[in-house]
Amino acid sequence: MDQSRSKELLARAARVIPGGVNSPVRAFGAAHVAPPFIRKGEGAWMEDEDGNRFIDYIGSWGPMVLGHAYPPVLAAIREAAALGTSFGAPTVSEIELAEKLVELVPSVEMVRMVNSGTEATMSAVRVARGATGRDKFIKFIGCYHGHGDAFLIEAGSGLATHGAPSSPGVPVATAQDTLTAPYNDLDSVEELFAQNEGEIAAIIVEPVAGNMGCVLPNDGYLEGLREICTREGALLIFDEVMTGFRVGPQCAQGRFGVTPDLTTLGKVIGGGLPVGAYGGRKDLMEQVSPAGPIYQAGTLSGNPLAMAAGLAMLDGLFEDPEIFGRIEDAANTLARGLEKVAASHDIPLRVQNVGSMGCIYFSDRPVENFADAAATDTDRFYRFHASMLERGIYLAPSPYEAFFVGAGHGPAEVEKTLAAAGATFAEL
Repeated sequence: MDQSRSKELLARAARVIPGGVNSPVRAFGAAHVAPPFIRKGEGAWMEDEDGNRFIDYIGSWGPMVLGHAYPPVLAAIREAAALGTSFGAPTVSEIELAEKLVELVPSVEMVRMVNSGTEATMSAVRVARGATGRDKFIKFIGCYHGHGDAFLIEAGSGLATHGAPSSPGVPVATAQDTLTAPYNDLDSVEELFAQNEGEIAAIIVEPVAGNMGCVLPNDGYLEGLREICTREGALLIFDEVMTGFRVGPQCAQGRFGVTPDLTTLGKVIGGGLPVGAYGGRKDLMEQVSPAGPIYQAGTLSGNPLAMAAGLAMLDGLFEDPEIFGRIEDAANTLARGLEKVAASHDIPLRVQNVGSMGCIYFSDRPVENFADAAATDTDRFYRFHASMLERGIYLAPSPYEAFFVGAGHGPAEVEKTLAAAGATFAEL
């Protein structure tokens, strides 16, 4: 695979952008290959500046559930842009997307638009602290909720990939209010509440952990978190930035039947444009300024282009009642196929998946938390990743990141992926 142009662009970028990229995991550094600089995408495919074509299983890290350059989204963006790109004033499209989210997400009675998942999670925790009058909150080891200071404690995703469990620049005082527990471990949560009686404002959790790969909640785990929060007067926050409209039409909370107090969203609801949102119970959201005293603001929040793209994406998802099932079937076919091909080469492999997201683990044991994920054969993963990239399969360059299947991944794309995997496994 020729990467001469991408390597040239990376060197050029590194002179003016830290590491040559605007988000660390894009660097492909731990994967020991140059990051392809992407020129265009269509459906499940992308093409880089060297002319290499890839079947894409990142999907812009989640939002491209209906594929790249989805025509109704492009049309909606063009129509909105022709009227003006930003006003810093209310627009009808903000109301329409908010109404759509209230209709679709079980926990959301009111919602506030922001510009990113990080903004959404930061704001949700602020609401929880303001509403409860408490400062501490619990997050789970390996769960990533954006790059806000309070979240960069025992985070997964890019931080785990680059070997830093936290980050310089995070104040000690901030870290002291962030309590951590292993994912899927209710006893540790009970212990934290016992040790910090009356001080914990909230639990924030990825209902399916997508930043240590794809770790599903054990039976009773989410229900247990809900019960503990209700008993202790704390709020339960579901970070559904990744799982929202990826694991089902009512997000993870609908799929698992557990209703949080607050929910954060992103990815799909922007149709590929920068967007985030947080919402929940009306009594909580009415405490957000200007309705209440808890302050949060954003000049570009509710940007008309992002609102138009998000509405078009959600309309596309819900106009076909079979689409969620078809995409999940494709993901299941891919996952079980990869396991079967690996087994034929005597390679231990688990593919954990739900809805349209999943993760490839080189392991013969279930992965239930970050310690399990870290114990998998990550060196073999990186060799697998590089070989698949050479064969035109674009996977996340980290063993701690999820892959995403979309409407563009038909039988031909899945078959090509499994054939590439077979050739790769023969070399590992």
